[in-house]
Amino acid sequence: MTNARYLSILEEIKNKGGKLDSEEPDDKVLIIDGLNTFIRCFSAIPTLNDDGAHVGGIVGFLRSVGYAIRTIRPTRTVIVFDGKGGSNRRRKIFPEYKMGRKMSYRLNRAHDFLTRDEEQKMMIRQLNRVVEYLECLPISIMNMENIEADDVIGYLSKHIYKNNKTTIVSTDKDFLQLVDKTTNVYSPTKKIMYDEDKVFNEYGIHPKNFLLYRMFDGDKSDGIPGVNGIGKKTLIKLFPFMETKEKYTLDDIYRSAETQKVPLCEKILQSKDLLDMNRRLMDLDDSIITGHTRLKVKEIMERPIQRVIKHRFQKMFLEDKLYQALPNLNSWLATTFNRLNFMAEDSHK
Repeated sequence: MTNARYLSILEEIKNKGGKLDSEEPDDKVLIIDGLNTFIRCFSAIPTLNDDGAHVGGIVGFLRSVGYAIRTIRPTRTVIVFDGKGGSNRRRKIFPEYKMGRKMSYRLNRAHDFLTRDEEQKMMIRQLNRVVEYLECLPISIMNMENIEADDVIGYLSKHIYKNNKTTIVSTDKDFLQLVDKTTNVYSPTKKIMYDEDKVFNEYGIHPKNFLLYRMFDGDKSDGIPGVNGIGKKTLIKLFPFMETKEKYTLDDIYRSAETQKVPLCEKILQSKDLLDMNRRLMDLDDSIITGHTRLKVKEIMERPIQRVIKHRFQKMFLEDKLYQALPNLNSWLATTFNRLNFMAEDSHK
């Protein structure tokens, strides 16, 4: 290939935002846990607009999504939010599910909301505004009524995109159970990309058996109780097969426990009901999404991707007075979304 031809191809790729003609929209999928990202940004980012109003949730969310897109360089981006009544299924299994969560009105220590009610109203306003911004971008937005984002993300990664290179962005470590040869999980707070080796190196457990560990550990943030006295190290010592790449189940744990005459194994056998409940609460691979909802998810994923609606985005940006909070808007839009916008153009052909 001549230098002139090589430079011509490079220029063509640059003009297309880095997109290659051989790429398809679903080649490299980025799935973002929407509410997880928004709460993290609203809680931690003190940004004010030109009027002195708190806009940390909006600005932080847009920056976080932009960073993920520029880092992962996906050909498709999906942002999933909890659906209305999303926790109902799990509350039927365990009525205390997420009931202990309390929203402190001092979440953002750099901004003093007068009351808890004021903060919650501001959170809702900013979250709704975030969705309006997203509707102007080449991103698929999804929320399924009566289904949590976790379940939708699990279904997307294990069914819709099971053969595609997929990255999930969330601080929720329950998603580590989905890590495999094609699916990674990126933690924005740790700035770690979890593949199979990274999960094993940090936890000593292969991702195929990460769910087993979580069943014993529980989840304090969701109010899910664990089995007291049996942590990760004890679990691996009692059941060393959890370190292997083969997938095991609770029945395998029970069978092994029955052969070991130690008090902790007796405790495990006495905790069968709790562990089975935790499996039903925490398993994201055994999808609960069936029938009509599966068709709806498939229909959303098959829609042409929204192209950038720049004028509407700019109008909201000016209304919210984000000039100082997010400077160089045109450059940010171009460097972040050009590639996805070309993919969106292709989806309309």
